[in-house]
Amino acid sequence: MATDYEKVYQQSPHALGLPTDEFVGFFKSFDKKGAWVLDVGCGQGRDALFIARLGHRVVAVDLAPTGIRQLLEEAAAEGLEVEAVVSNIREHQPSRLFDVIVIDRTLHMLGADDRHDVLSSILSCSAPAGSVLIADERSNMQGLQAVFDQSGECWNPILKKAGYLFMRHTPCPAGKSAGRPNSR
Repeated sequence: MATDYEKVYQQSPHALGLPTDEFVGFFKSFDKKGAWVLDVGCGQGRDALFIARLGHRVVAVDLAPTGIRQLLEEAAAEGLEVEAVVSNIREHQPSRLFDVIVIDRTLHMLGADDRHDVLSSILSCSAPAGSVLIADERSNMQGLQAVFDQSGECWNPILKKAGYLFMRHTPCPAGKSAGRPNSR
């Protein structure tokens, strides 16, 4: 049975705990100041708030109104630059490009086709030299990697280990194919 995150968030303001260690490590070594960051499936904002506290501009998206409300309240209390949107990630279309896209344990909640379609759509929101950071089920990683490989763009791994896939959008070398364009 799927978790009712709306109910979970209503019962506990910090239900999902601290930011993910791998994301913390990435941002501690990330040298761009004031980057635009998209947090897909942000929940109550554990990653979004951490990232905003570092001085980055965060756009956070989640389906749970309670999680978004809690995130915005905490961001306002701290004077953080966070825009949060209640939206289904299958339908949400950001209006800008992002330097970093964070997807922390969200894609596994979708069926394989939806998971791949959502990731494919999200990749189009990556700025040149942007990074996409994914934490998800180990069993999903091969399919997620295939989305990058078939995107028609060049993506290079930053981190590949059990449950994590961090990729950087890079210019393709002249004369080198980035792979087959995605047909989705």
